[in-house]
Amino acid sequence: MSDRAPGAGTVTAVAPAAGAGSYPVEDVATRTGAAIHAAGTPSDARAVWRALGGHGLLDGAGPERLPALLGVLDEHCPVGVVLSVCVQVASALPLLREHAEAVDGGPVSAVHRAAARGAATLALAATDRAGSGSDLMNLGTTAQLNGDEVILDGGKRWITNATTADHALVLARHRPQPHFTSFVWVLAPIEAPGVRVTATEDDLLPGAGLGDIEFDGVRLDRSHLIGRAGRGMVNFARHITTERYAGGVWAAAICRRVLADTQRRLAARPLGAGHAWDNAAIRERFARCLVESWRIGAACAAYRDSPDPMVASMLLKTAVAESLDLVLGECGRLLGADAYGDAGLARLRAATAMFATAGGATGAMLAGIADHAGDLLGRRPW
Repeated sequence: MSDRAPGAGTVTAVAPAAGAGSYPVEDVATRTGAAIHAAGTPSDARAVWRALGGHGLLDGAGPERLPALLGVLDEHCPVGVVLSVCVQVASALPLLREHAEAVDGGPVSAVHRAAARGAATLALAATDRAGSGSDLMNLGTTAQLNGDEVILDGGKRWITNATTADHALVLARHRPQPHFTSFVWVLAPIEAPGVRVTATEDDLLPGAGLGDIEFDGVRLDRSHLIGRAGRGMVNFARHITTERYAGGVWAAAICRRVLADTQRRLAARPLGAGHAWDNAAIRERFARCLVESWRIGAACAAYRDSPDPMVASMLLKTAVAESLDLVLGECGRLLGADAYGDAGLARLRAATAMFATAGGATGAMLAGIADHAGDLLGRRPW
């Protein structure tokens, strides 16, 4: 079982589209396959991003399009490449789009247009080196606002696309008080003086461009602010819920392909007078994996219907982290030695362990869920 072999599967070419809104959502899967075909190398994240933009799959790629987009990407691309696209299309690009529409020209609008057509790659730089990843209220990266100038200092760690991005969307503190109104987003060109990127030593997520980004007195025009000062954390909270939903539909796609492949292997593996799939104990263990996979799908559906996206996204995030690991772990045990090849299921399980931390660690999610216990107990989700 492969993490995702380059060139896996078959895709057909279709004509590029001008924008995501110019064709029905039913066409997303076909166009995504065509984009991967056009990219030529499914393991090259930048090439895939350019091709997705060229086929009109990025600008306006709202939540209703994410299941098909990420499902096809997961079918054909390595996990690191899908992660590279997921963070951009679910968080970074929508954040830019929201504020590009409110300004007349300037770098935010220009970078949004370039990213939407796949010509620019983005890094969402939120996780801070000053503290734990989920403790954003105490992040140490600062944005000093001096008249028409912004001065960035600090550092971000474990950032997706750090080594491949053209621009970083940096969450920074513009006031010292630990209050949600003390933060702002800054659009920082990676080539700007004072920006330094260090690649993270990692062989589990090739294509993700993981790395640390440091800012040492980076001076930018104030037009590089994304939205108003004081709205940074509010904007982050709004878009992180969509990123968690994107992670959920991607995890559901991983489960589907792993379970389908595992069932095929069990049906073909000799055991006694029949095959492994004929064994009742094996079928029961596999069925439990189906239940966990269904749990992820149900959490995605609950998020779409929820009147409180933030709480629903925390429930979804926790369900994904637990259920995906259970599915991959049990399927690995059912496959035995076959799971431990160079591109086997054990490697995929190790790579997808990031679902327990990216977008909010499970412990932080559970703490937030507990804070809403009264509301959740008083609400019938069925």
